[in-house]
Amino acid sequence: MADDEPTRAAKLLDAQAKAERLFAEIGERGLVVPGEGERAVSDRIRDLANDLFGTTRHWHKRIVRSGPNTLEPYRENPPDRVIGADDIVFADFGPIFEEYEADFGRTFVLGDDPVKHRLRDDLPKIFAAGRSRFEADPDITGARLYAEIEHLAAESGWKLGGWHAGHLVGEFPHEWIDGADVESYITPANGTPLRRTDKAGRRCHWILEIHLIDEGRQFGGFHEELLTL
Repeated sequence: MADDEPTRAAKLLDAQAKAERLFAEIGERGLVVPGEGERAVSDRIRDLANDLFGTTRHWHKRIVRSGPNTLEPYRENPPDRVIGADDIVFADFGPIFEEYEADFGRTFVLGDDPVKHRLRDDLPKIFAAGRSRFEADPDITGARLYAEIEHLAAESGWKLGGWHAGHLVGEFPHEWIDGADVESYITPANGTPLRRTDKAGRRCHWILEIHLIDEGRQFGGFHEELLTL
């Protein structure tokens, strides 16, 4: 039997809280360091999740990207890269907790480059502004929210790095999301309202993801978490 809506919401929030704790521990334990390969860091984060929460599955590929690899959108698979002393690095993980998906991304800056620090600091600001746009418009569509995020990025001097700015999230495996199903994404082609129910009559919940890039300087950053709860 499917969970009722308050239970679904509580479980999605609990999954996100666990992911947030995981990422806090990444910083506190200094797992993102120069001289380490991206895959090695990803494996250490996986092992940390298992230590904190028991054996943890992930509903999408685990991503740690650094330097120019941070320009690449999710679907690309750039070669493993050794993290440099002055790099920007982001991690994007989708752990599953009690059959509910989390999707969480954060950016780390090594060194003192002021532009990289500004990018990292702009990411949560643009996320918060995007959430405010969503909350202010009860009928907002995927296309409209994408346009708002794109405008916010441009105002801050950045470009968006992907073709979408978020997606549905829910029980594992949620009603996925083949690449052609634009109604599952916050993307210019999605003219349907984000506040709706799915085919099973459950409320749609969304992840908002902000991938900002600086093509001239060849780096980017990433920030994502729940939009709708």
